[in-house]
Amino acid sequence: MTDTEQKAAAKKFAERWKGKGYEKGESQKFWLSLLRDVYGVEEVDNFIIFEDQVHLDHTSFIDGMIPATKVMIEQKGLGKDLNKPIKQSDGTLLTPFQQAKRYIVEHPVSQHPRWVVTCNFAEFRVYDMDKPGGDPEIILLENLPQEYYRLQFLVDTGNDHLKREMEVSITAGEIVGLLYDAFAKQYDDPTSQHILHSLNVLCVRLVFCLYSENAGIFGHYGMFRDYMAAFETRKMRKALIELFQILDTPPEKRDPYLADDNPQLAAFPYVNGGLFSNENIEIPSFTDEIRDLLLEKASSGFNWSEISPTIFGAVFESTLNPETRRSGGI
Repeated sequence: MTDTEQKAAAKKFAERWKGKGYEKGESQKFWLSLLRDVYGVEEVDNFIIFEDQVHLDHTSFIDGMIPATKVMIEQKGLGKDLNKPIKQSDGTLLTPFQQAKRYIVEHPVSQHPRWVVTCNFAEFRVYDMDKPGGDPEIILLENLPQEYYRLQFLVDTGNDHLKREMEVSITAGEIVGLLYDAFAKQYDDPTSQHILHSLNVLCVRLVFCLYSENAGIFGHYGMFRDYMAAFETRKMRKALIELFQILDTPPEKRDPYLADDNPQLAAFPYVNGGLFSNENIEIPSFTDEIRDLLLEKASSGFNWSEISPTIFGAVFESTLNPETRRSGGI
């Protein structure tokens, strides 16, 4: 399947299963269709095993096992909270993931899964058993047309979805590095502690804005770019400062006439958590190079919602580390 064909298949699958999902009656149909129609498994009945027995103090059944790619599946019905413990037949309370882990220890080590997937038809949670205690990756059914590659590990023994996330995250780090360097040239002393702190905070804030306009945190796709593109280069610094101030201001504390004066700025949501707090950071003037990097390469030319937070975190930290940058680590 080409990328275009696979995206179309993922979209069709997501539309077909939207709002559906009865655990006992539809689980097998769901997974057979996903593997066959979206990921191109030809002999799908031989690829996935349903209701595999596991013997605890009683006989239980694993919802799904994919031996070839070492995947265990724990399926729940639509609307079930995958974080919520469920009462088992022996009276214990276990989340779907904890339930899967209990099954694992009853299997020979050679049959232990690399991946555990818990699912409620609307959401997939992927646990990498090579990272015990790590947070799961979460893929929503509605996002499958854009994020189908994140479940590629189901059928690919080479773990291409991780390679894809690594490539995307490294590209994101390179873009941040370009922005970092372009802004650094605008400061009088880019080596001072105050400027380094300002530069790092600026880059983190910009990445948040870029991610938010792709991931739906802001009102619409490309919202940050549309706002910044409305200003010529020499006015972009002031526009960015005003945006940061708005993102740090709850709606009830904003100018009541802002929506009349500047509806585009007023449409941005309040971002709590202190990322845009009014601390004394220095933001330099923009250049045509910075404008082009921000609007074309960083915004229009890249989808930030595809990055892996885990992988990108390390790349991002290296990008903003002066010692790493001086040694060529970027």
